[in-house]
Amino acid sequence: VQLQASGGGFVQAGGSLKLSCTASGSGFSNYAMGWFRQTPEGERDLVAAINSGGSTTYDDAVKGRFTISRDNAKNTVYLQMNNLKSEDTSVYYCRRGATGFYYQGWNSNWGQGTLVTVSS
Repeated sequence: VQLQASGGGFVQAGGSLKLSCTASGSGFSNYAMGWFRQTPEGERDLVAAINSGGSTTYDDAVKGRFTISRDNAKNTVYLQMNNLKSEDTSVYYCRRGATGFYYQGWNSNWGQGTLVTVSS
């Protein structure tokens, strides 16, 4: 699967951005999708995920501010980010799940990320 993320940019603290990630291939609706972001240590942490059935989960740091959603007709997953903070600055990546459930692991492909910069 190939993943194309977009929507990053520069925003002031308190502002909003909406990221998009479009996946190639068929069967998009059968898989969980997730958004990850890179830490200063180089790790990629899960920010938000959505099951094939629409159930979602969020990291505590973004809960109440970020919303993940999907449009299966467009093979696209979104991340609406509101009330952005300087600590949200990172490269954001999307990833496809290995199954329809995010807790069952992830496909090995990352795709290119999209940079979000939040000024304080």
